[in-house]
Amino acid sequence: MLSDRHGRTVDYLRVSVTDRCDLRCTYCMPQDYRGFENPPDWLTYEEIERVVAAFVRLGTRRVRLTGGEPLTRGGLAGLAARLAALPGLDDLSLSTNATRLARHAPALRAAGIDRINVSLDSLDRTCMAGITGRDSLPAILAGLAAAQEAGFDPIKINMVAMKGVNEHEIEPMAAFCIERGFILRLIEVMPMGATGQGTDWLPLGPVRERLVERFGLLPQARELGGGPARYLATPDGRASIGFITPLSQHFCATCNRVRLAVDGTLYMCLGQEQSVPLRPLLRSGASDAALEAAIRAAIELKPLQHDFNRQPGKIVRFMSQTGG
Repeated sequence: MLSDRHGRTVDYLRVSVTDRCDLRCTYCMPQDYRGFENPPDWLTYEEIERVVAAFVRLGTRRVRLTGGEPLTRGGLAGLAARLAALPGLDDLSLSTNATRLARHAPALRAAGIDRINVSLDSLDRTCMAGITGRDSLPAILAGLAAAQEAGFDPIKINMVAMKGVNEHEIEPMAAFCIERGFILRLIEVMPMGATGQGTDWLPLGPVRERLVERFGLLPQARELGGGPARYLATPDGRASIGFITPLSQHFCATCNRVRLAVDGTLYMCLGQEQSVPLRPLLRSGASDAALEAAIRAAIELKPLQHDFNRQPGKIVRFMSQTGG
């Protein structure tokens, strides 16, 4: 297994297949942003497969495909099928904004993707248009319906909680997810780039108390995906709500993940700058042993924790550049 110098096991790799997106969420990237990687600098699907295979040989058991919006890059189901076939990979999942999910859900499920996370910050059409930069809600809801029809289970809804923007919608969103069998995950905004730093984050402690009182939530014993969320469940155990609190109650001591950006840069932490470029290695004919050695050396650079609280203006890259 991969372990960092702080004794944490790293068994989760998030892989960005593109830094491009068909939405412009206010906390993620500016409306007029054009600083995307050029396609020749993207890792090819063959190169992605090679990196993921190296991680799996080193003990990684969970892989998530992300972006940007991963479904803006063609052929994703084919990549998913190749990754799902890797011996030793136990869990292959996808993060998406779901605007294109309605037409891709069956192929993605058939390819071997087990679980999906969908970004949905509001059930109000006008509010969602304001957050995402376009009238996105109908397409997202259609994508969710297609995902359920295709048999994805569980389906997690990621809601970024923003003060003065959608905080009044948290309880209706919880009720919506409980009724439909979705797992809701509430997320505090991380100060990444000018967009994240310009968004007022909402501490989730008081929100948790309100939801416990309204829905009778109880501590959740079972693991739901190996991520940082702390879960509560409804009394009947049929629905769960998770809280991801990088600012009010960070989870760095148990961080088990690294991120591969579309250009082949391996990032050790969202809130720090440590990174290792793997693309030059991949394109210079390096052996599998050399690639694995580079990954092991990179993991040694993983920092103890982020500096979001002490230095909120430190990270200037946008979330989409790192990989969600």
